Amino acid sequence: MGVNLARSPNAVRRIAIIGGSGLQTLDNFDIKEVVDCTSEWGEPSSPVYRGYLEGNEIFFMPRHGGEQAIPPHKVNYRANIAALEQLGVESILAFNAVGGITATYGSGVLAVPDQIVDYTWGREHTFWSDKNGDLLHVEFTYPYDQDLRNELLSSAKKINIKLQGRGVYGATQGPRLESAAEIIRLEKDGCDIVGMTGMPEAALAREKNIPYACLALVVNPAAGKSTELISMDDIRAVMAEGIPRAQQVLSASVAELIAGP
Repeated sequence: MGVNLARSPNAVRRIAIIGGSGLQTLDNFDIKEVVDCTSEWGEPSSPVYRGYLEGNEIFFMPRHGGEQAIPPHKVNYRANIAALEQLGVESILAFNAVGGITATYGSGVLAVPDQIVDYTWGREHTFWSDKNGDLLHVEFTYPYDQDLRNELLSSAKKINIKLQGRGVYGATQGPRLESAAEIIRLEKDGCDIVGMTGMPEAALAREKNIPYACLALVVNPAAGKSTELISMDDIRAVMAEGIPRAQQVLSASVAELIAGP
């Protein structure tokens, strides 16, 4: 069932934020409508929430759903992106919690990656299947929209929050964390950070021609990159400090995008 929401008179641009681990809700987000969406691709992770983030209208979708979190390999990425397309979303800012591989991506670092390597398998990764009779070799040389990346970087600079302005995201299957040997492989392949939800989300947004960019928070050193084993307590401590900074960047970026040039 399609959804057709009337555009609010003051809405200049329809922007969505996809929240990941640690960002299942947004602070200062005044929800005005809960929109249930479905499509031929099934049910999305959750309803889409329409509301105002510090006065600016956005759509918000928690990638992992509600209290019973959907693991990364079970997320219905196609339904999520299709739901945002139904709502007329014109730009997507995605938040991802990641591990840090190379030296400049330590715990607590916020990064705006510019490339991605896909190591996932078995996920429904395209809208172009046999049943619709079409085949699209989507252009994916530069997987993240450069204008949105620039907006994240410039907005962070204006509010004095430091970001790493590039990086290669290695997308792994999950839900388990990687072995030390797997991280060595990823590093040899050129990856700077590792996460489990970057793909196929980015490629599906490209298939729908929706500009998409990622804001990643490094929540732990990747396997073998620390003398200590990965601790969930340490990850939660990093999130407690880093998530507010990520939200500030996202909010500032939304404000700039809606204000326009």
